[in-house]
Amino acid sequence: MYTANDSVLLNFSTNTDGKPSLYVTNSYGSTLIQPTLTNNVLKYKIPKSFSSKKGILHWKLLDNKASLEGSIKIKSLEQVKNIETYIGPPSINAGKTDYSMIVVIPTDSLDNPIRKDEEVIIKHQFLNKKYLDVIKTDNLIAYKNIYSKDKDGRLLISSECKNTASKEFTVFVKPSIPKPFNIYSERTHNYADGNQITTLKTSIIKDSYNNIVSDGTYVTFYITDKNNNKLQTTGTTINGIATAKIINPDHEDSWNIKAYIDGITESNLITLKFEQVVKNIPYTITNNNRTITVGPIKSFMNQFIPDGLEVQLEIKKDNDIINIIEKTSFNGYVTFNLKEDIYKDDIYNLTIKTAGLSKNIKDLKLW
Repeated sequence: MYTANDSVLLNFSTNTDGKPSLYVTNSYGSTLIQPTLTNNVLKYKIPKSFSSKKGILHWKLLDNKASLEGSIKIKSLEQVKNIETYIGPPSINAGKTDYSMIVVIPTDSLDNPIRKDEEVIIKHQFLNKKYLDVIKTDNLIAYKNIYSKDKDGRLLISSECKNTASKEFTVFVKPSIPKPFNIYSERTHNYADGNQITTLKTSIIKDSYNNIVSDGTYVTFYITDKNNNKLQTTGTTINGIATAKIINPDHEDSWNIKAYIDGITESNLITLKFEQVVKNIPYTITNNNRTITVGPIKSFMNQFIPDGLEVQLEIKKDNDIINIIEKTSFNGYVTFNLKEDIYKDDIYNLTIKTAGLSKNIKDLKLW
């Protein structure tokens, strides 16, 4: 047995002047070696590129008169020069069931893996505790599964073999699957003015081990109104709390709200009720019945409704809808002008719709 980087010389006695080639091969490649002939001895010097590699080196003398072949075992150097270390995955979940694997390949100065059953020390540190494990190489490598703890944080890992150490590696232990959580609402008032904002918030979302979920966890708030229409708004967590906003409805309504972290967990159900603020729809008709002014539209303190309330004018003739005009309020009023080139002199039925209310104007004659 040779040690890597030893000088390997194969000698063969001969009684002829022939110089057959020597074929050598290992796991890295193959080559032909030409001998030197001295005093009836053929000398074949194995190249360093072959003799420096750990493993089995096979040789065969290419001579038609004599068939000789064999193998040489080459072992690695005793001293460890480098440690190749691989770790993955780079992030795991808390809870003692998920793990990251460290794979260590100690090599000598010629990049040969060291011998079997060599001790490798695996060290890791988490929070304020340090851990040490001793494992042994087998089939060129040593490996160990490092399991997460109950808490989240950074797991620092390194390895050592024969006083040669690897660099430090980091594995992030993230919070586990979130537990069910609660949601709350914040609003200036409970009036359906179509203007103020309702804020929806979660409680601090944690996993089963009391770890706060990672910032940026996506939470969707699903809203079902009294007519079974679906709305939604979303937010992402900061310090475990997700916040989302949605504008109040413009008419009396009741919302059932529930939040989800999709495919993982859900919140409790809350119900929000909104009171009607627009009680009636005042209007005036002028300009040969071609100008319909809706207003003043007033809110819960008898003030003008905030700008932007949607008002719709539906125009019918002979029970057929011929047009729907939509506008938004400004200073409590909306004005609709029915142009002569579009609406000829005739009798029409109009319906004004806003804030969940409607008012019919029947048999309105335009001229």
